[in-house]
Amino acid sequence: MNVRGIRAIYTFEMARTGRTLLQSIVSPVISTSLYFVVFGAAIGSRITEVAGVSYGSFIVPGLIMLMLLTQSVANASFGIFFPRFTGTIFEILSAPVSVWEIVIGYVGAAATKSVGLGLIILGTAALFVDLQIAHPLWMLVFLVLTAVSFSLFGFLIGIWADNFEKLQVVPLLVLTPLTFLGGTFYSIDMLPPFWRMVSLFNPVLYLVSGFRWSFYGLADVSVTLSLAMVLLFLALCLTAVGWIFRTGYRLKS
Repeated sequence: MNVRGIRAIYTFEMARTGRTLLQSIVSPVISTSLYFVVFGAAIGSRITEVAGVSYGSFIVPGLIMLMLLTQSVANASFGIFFPRFTGTIFEILSAPVSVWEIVIGYVGAAATKSVGLGLIILGTAALFVDLQIAHPLWMLVFLVLTAVSFSLFGFLIGIWADNFEKLQVVPLLVLTPLTFLGGTFYSIDMLPPFWRMVSLFNPVLYLVSGFRWSFYGLADVSVTLSLAMVLLFLALCLTAVGWIFRTGYRLKS
């Protein structure tokens, strides 16, 4: 394995965070803090508790997952799209690094930034509400697996997109609605039976449910099923990445 090549890609991508600190770190933290203030105060005054947990505390895992998904996709998609846009991707493809070393460099940097941001938001949330983490190890497992999975998904979007508009289509029109409808701000037990059944077809629900379980021991679906869904999504993304590099789709044209 070409560790030096992986480190070069990883270091370059991580350095971009320092150059865009306001956009990469400060903006997401401020946005999430506003969610705590608005939803915690406005809705929390009407819904005091959900399954014995104060509403302000209940929404913390969902908000972290919301920011984790969007930032993982954004970081990874832009990371691989920009070299394609400028034409420098051919220098990377001709360098003595393998396909998976390139993926590890880009996806590893995107996942690292997302996990770091998630931990910062977790610390910020502790300033607003009382937090309990019943299963800290599982919390980290869900955090890391989700960050890696959606960084891979973002990597795929960055290869598929051929302009900046397409780069935003999937996150804005697909991912964000699924996240908001995936139990971020509520439990599906609060929904009528029909909509509860419909929610079970939303893959984001399983991520939010498993992550919330690691905090409070509360889950809308089986924790085992949540973990299986994350691993399945990860496997599908790895398969798709392998096919892209094997066929040269959007890379050699």
